[in-house]
Amino acid sequence: MNPQHLLVEASDGSQLAVSRWQAPGPAIVFLHAGVADRRSWIAVAAELQGDGFDLVAYDRRGYGDTPAAAESSSFTHVEDLFTIIDNLGLERVLLVGNSMGGAVALDTALMHPDRVKGLVIIGAAVSGMTDEDTPFDWQPDDASGPLMARADDPKATDDDRIRALAHLWLDGPRAAEGRVAGEARDLFNAMNRKILAVAAPDSAGSSGTDAWTRLGEVSVPVLCTWGDLDLPCDVPFYEETARRIGQGAVQVLPEVAHLPGLEKPALIAELVRERAR
Repeated sequence: MNPQHLLVEASDGSQLAVSRWQAPGPAIVFLHAGVADRRSWIAVAAELQGDGFDLVAYDRRGYGDTPAAAESSSFTHVEDLFTIIDNLGLERVLLVGNSMGGAVALDTALMHPDRVKGLVIIGAAVSGMTDEDTPFDWQPDDASGPLMARADDPKATDDDRIRALAHLWLDGPRAAEGRVAGEARDLFNAMNRKILAVAAPDSAGSSGTDAWTRLGEVSVPVLCTWGDLDLPCDVPFYEETARRIGQGAVQVLPEVAHLPGLEKPALIAELVRERAR
């Protein structure tokens, strides 16, 4: 079944691009990474379509088909999420967030726990995350650091920056460049070409929740997971997130990096399936 493609109007008049695979079952909303857009969830949605779930994915502002916010806009990502949820008539949802999408999911669970059934967060960022209150310091490892520098180099071409981004986030910095090929890599490249062209500020849309110091307050069920090929320098933060949430056994995903929904959608679909019913 092909999705419905919708435009939902936000409070400031902006148009939020949404895809929905509508069904009568439990609602699941997918929240994309900062190096992706809603298309990164298409393969996962395809794996789940036969289960009868009501599946939704949307582009945050400045990604995919949703334009960046005007400088005068005081929007937040959480408000945008609820604009979509309410417009589609959804009551309680399972939020599946990858990377920056995980940060939006956690903020939402803290602010509106009555509307959230649970969270699946993958390689999640956390609003307010810092190493100042941890026994470890964040330092780029010898594999990630050079790729980060290339990806952020304003003098580099978009092609060179996207190549570095793909090695860093899709392949994993310690894996061979090109480990993930084919349609997944083509999609990654297309999504990031658009992201670089728009260049929306990373700080836009903050809800001011500072979830890092409040993770112990999250009252809905959470699965915090990540790929074993993800950035080594970020893994201590994923482990600390799981610890603060109170997660017991840590579940690390084998042979995937930061965007497992792109390279192994069936793996992510099974995680979601187990928690959505």
